[in-house]
Amino acid sequence: MTTTIRGSIHVHERAFGFVTARDDAATPRSAFVPPALLNRFLQDDVVDADVDVDNTGRATATAARLVERPRTQLCGRVGLRAGKHVLRVDRAIANTDWPLDVPPTLGDVAVDRFVVADIVAGADATPRAVVARVVDDADVEVDALLVRWRIVDAPSAAVAAAASAAPSVGDVFAAQAARRRDLRGLTVVTIDGPSTKDIDDALAAFPVDDDGALRVLVAIADVDALVPAGETLDVDARARATSVYLPDRVIPMLPRTLSEDRLSLVPDEDRLCLWCELRIDPEGAVVAVDVGEGVMRSSARLTYDAVRAFLDDGDVDAVPASTQATLRLLRAAAARLSVHRAGRGGVAVDRAEAKLALDAQGRPQAVIEERSTSAHILVERLMVAANEAVARFLVERGVPALFRVHDAPDREATMTLAEAARALGVEAGFSTKTPLSPRGLAAFDAQIKDTAVEPAARALLRRLLGPARYDPQPAPHFGLAAPLYLHFTSPIRRYADLVVHRMLKQFLAGQRDFAAAAATLPALAHSIDDAAARAARAEVERTRVLIARALQGRIGERFSVRVVGHKPFGTLVALPGIHANLPDAPGLERPPLGSALEIVVAAVDVDLGRVEVARA
Repeated sequence: MTTTIRGSIHVHERAFGFVTARDDAATPRSAFVPPALLNRFLQDDVVDADVDVDNTGRATATAARLVERPRTQLCGRVGLRAGKHVLRVDRAIANTDWPLDVPPTLGDVAVDRFVVADIVAGADATPRAVVARVVDDADVEVDALLVRWRIVDAPSAAVAAAASAAPSVGDVFAAQAARRRDLRGLTVVTIDGPSTKDIDDALAAFPVDDDGALRVLVAIADVDALVPAGETLDVDARARATSVYLPDRVIPMLPRTLSEDRLSLVPDEDRLCLWCELRIDPEGAVVAVDVGEGVMRSSARLTYDAVRAFLDDGDVDAVPASTQATLRLLRAAAARLSVHRAGRGGVAVDRAEAKLALDAQGRPQAVIEERSTSAHILVERLMVAANEAVARFLVERGVPALFRVHDAPDREATMTLAEAARALGVEAGFSTKTPLSPRGLAAFDAQIKDTAVEPAARALLRRLLGPARYDPQPAPHFGLAAPLYLHFTSPIRRYADLVVHRMLKQFLAGQRDFAAAAATLPALAHSIDDAAARAARAEVERTRVLIARALQGRIGERFSVRVVGHKPFGTLVALPGIHANLPDAPGLERPPLGSALEIVVAAVDVDLGRVEVARA
C-alpha cells in the first residue's frame, strides 16, 4: 500500500529518521525515513511524505517534499572540505553537513569552533548556513540545547525596547480606575519558592458567613494591561509560548523588566490584576463565582516552607502576624476543596520530585527528593479551583477559550498499567469491560501513596496517561477529574493563560461576538502545545546532562531500581531523577514493567545525558 502523509521530521542520532503525521487519524501514523532521503531535511521540518506500507505493517517513506521549515538556525562545529567551510551540524538536527559562510566581520573562525548559524537562501535558492556567532566553550552545552529545541534566549533589541517603553502601572490604573475593583485594602499574600521572581498569583480570604461559606479571592497579574495584543511584546511572547525552567537557568517568556518587576506581584507595590472570587460551601463545592479587573498590593511575600511551618507546626514567627488569619482561612478553603475533589477522583497532587542541587558555579552536587508540602497543596487546590471556575464562567456565557484537555486512557493503556502495577505488588483491579474512571484512578493512586514503589508507579502512570493538550473545544481533564479546565493563573509564564485573560476582559468590556477570535484558536493551540513540548524536552535534556555529570564518578555503584519502560534497544529503569538504559542481553527475556532489579552504573555519556546500566 502506498499513501501520502503530512507530518514532522524527527532526526535520530544514528542518521536515520521518522516522519510523524500531524493528523492523529492518519494511517500510518509514523514512517521510517532512510538516511539518503533524510539528508535534505532538518528536525521539525513539515513534509508531505510518500509512504509504502509492506505486508508486515512496516511503513517507509520513499519520497518527501518540504512544506514548512520552522527552524531558522543551526548549530555545530566548523569543518573544512575541499578548502571550504562546512558546518558539522548537531546530529539531533540534521544527519549531514551544510555549506557554511563566515561573514568578514567575524574574521577567521577556526576549525572545530562551535558556532550558531542562520539558515539563508543562497544565490541558487539552495539553503546555506551563515555564522551568526561563535560560542565560548563554557556556553556550548546550553547554546546547543536551545538551538536544538528552537528556544530563543535573550530578547531582541526591539523586544527589550518595547518592554522599556511599556506604560507604568500607575498610568494604566489612572486611565482605568472606574472599571477596576480596588483590592488594596485587603490582606493579599503570595506563596512561592524562595527563588521565584516572576510572581503572578496571590490569595486573599474573607471570614466565614452565616451559611458557613468561605470566600476566597485569587488575584492574577494582568499581563495584557502592559503587553498589548498584536504588538512587539505580544508577538515575541506568542512565539515563545512559555517560560523555560532549566535546572541552572530560567528563560522567561517576557523580558525580565516586566516578568520580574512591573508585572510581578511583589510586596507593597500597586499591581494590576484580574481576580476570581470563589464562594465555597462547607462541603467544598464552589457555589458562586465572580470575576473582574482590579488593582492590588501584596501584603507579604511568603514561602512554602514558612507557610507550612506556621500551619503545620504552629510556628507563629514564620509568617507576619498580619497574614495569619488569612492563612488559616485559606487552609480551611483548601481543605474543603480537597474533600470535594476526593469525591470526584483523579490523581493526587502530593508527590515526590527529583531536584538537582547545584553549587555556585552551576555544577551538579546531588539529586534531592522534594515532596509537596501542605503549603504546596493549599496553593494547588486554590489555583485549580480558580482555573475550573473561570472555565465554567466562560463556557456558560459562550465565550471561546483555550481549554486544557486530558483524555481518559484507552483499554490497552489501562491494562498495561494494571500489569505493571502487579509487578510492583499492587493489584489495580481495573475492569476489562468498562473504561477507567477518575475515581478508579484515585483508588489506584491511594494504593501507591507513601509506599516504597510510589516513585516507580508514578513514573509508569505518567507515561501511560500521557500529556494534556490545549483545545478550543471544552472537554474534561481526566487526571484532575475536572469536567472543564483551563489555565488562568500563570500569564507571566504561559501564553495560554494570557489568551484566556484577553477573552475574559473582552467579555467584561461588553463584547459578545467572538467568531473572529475563535477562528484563530485551533492554530494557536497547536503552536502553544508545540512550544511547550519543546520547552519540556529542553528541561528534561538539561536535567539528564547534569545528572549524568553527577553520576560520572559513580561508575560501578549499585542501585535497586524498578523497570518503567521498554525501548527498541533496551529497558528503562528509574534512577533518581533520570531513566537509565539496560541493554537487551542475548538469551535473557526483558524484565516486565514494574519489576525490581539490582543494577550497577556501567557507563555515562554526559554529552547525550545518558546512563547505561548493567545487571548487578
